[in-house]
Amino acid sequence: MFKYSIGPWNVHEGADAFGPEVRETIPLERKLRKFKEMGFDAVQFHDDDAVPDMNELDAEQIKEQARGVKELLGDIGLAAEFVAPRLWMDARTIDGGFTSNSEEEREYALWRSFRSVDIAKELGCDKLVLWLAREGTLCFESKDPVRGVKRLIEAVNTILEYDEDIKILIEPKPNEPIDRSFCPTLGHVMGVSAASCDPARVGGLLESAHAILAGLDPAMEIAYATAMGKLWSVHLNDQNGMKFDQDKSFGVENLRQAFNQIKVLVENDYGKNGEYIGLDVKAMRTQRLEDSYRHAANSLRIARLLEEKARKFDYEYQRKCVSERNYEALEMYVMELLMGV
Repeated sequence: MFKYSIGPWNVHEGADAFGPEVRETIPLERKLRKFKEMGFDAVQFHDDDAVPDMNELDAEQIKEQARGVKELLGDIGLAAEFVAPRLWMDARTIDGGFTSNSEEEREYALWRSFRSVDIAKELGCDKLVLWLAREGTLCFESKDPVRGVKRLIEAVNTILEYDEDIKILIEPKPNEPIDRSFCPTLGHVMGVSAASCDPARVGGLLESAHAILAGLDPAMEIAYATAMGKLWSVHLNDQNGMKFDQDKSFGVENLRQAFNQIKVLVENDYGKNGEYIGLDVKAMRTQRLEDSYRHAANSLRIARLLEEKARKFDYEYQRKCVSERNYEALEMYVMELLMGV
């Protein structure tokens, strides 16, 4: 059985690019207790999920607040999976953090990343996730793309040098909020890892929707990173085509694609090193406050049902179909398995 994680931001106020918040904020402790009740095992944190207003605090004050969150997690019975610096929300990162044309802004991005490493250590985890939200261009000619990639690698190296135990998980996305990303896919993540000063500590985090936005199959991205020994976390969700990043409940749009993601994870014993399946899903804007967790509950149920299906998969029949090159029969078997025929 897999272990599952979720982030506080997945139970949110419903604001989007075209409208304001529609639900009240739920306090962090209440969210954490609900996550445990729902059956989640761990929590994903942005740095300021754990330490609000951290820009106003010094390093020791940040660590002290993080220790309070660690105590709360222990009382509830949850682990912390990772910490991610929320670089994209600060005015100093409107043109990127690590790859900004401003040296001062690049220094701020590193300061924030160092504090995220500190928070992770206080929470008892050794993973730092970098979602490179604005590490790219809005106007191609505004940045030297070769220099941009090199600056990204330099930032990764500087973080690795800051702490000898931290592992960096890069979560790629091809576009939005920027136009062109310097690290859009897991293949690019593998390149950054190989170019870093310590490739053994740089891996990938695959999000289903981000792969679809790149025109790729999430299951194939999972398989590729697994083959490289670099799949250190996943964010399972769903996406209706190459639109904006929707973070729909897992499996609600592309059920067979969702099944194949779970199937690859099952077949390769994902989780044997303590990895979690993260469900990075967002509630529909129309959802009422009192039912703010339904999207997460639905995603968890779908993932577990697909895990059951994957573990029932008839590999003997698969081998027969493959030996006969009867892929039509194999495809129909998969569809009947999913439909419960």
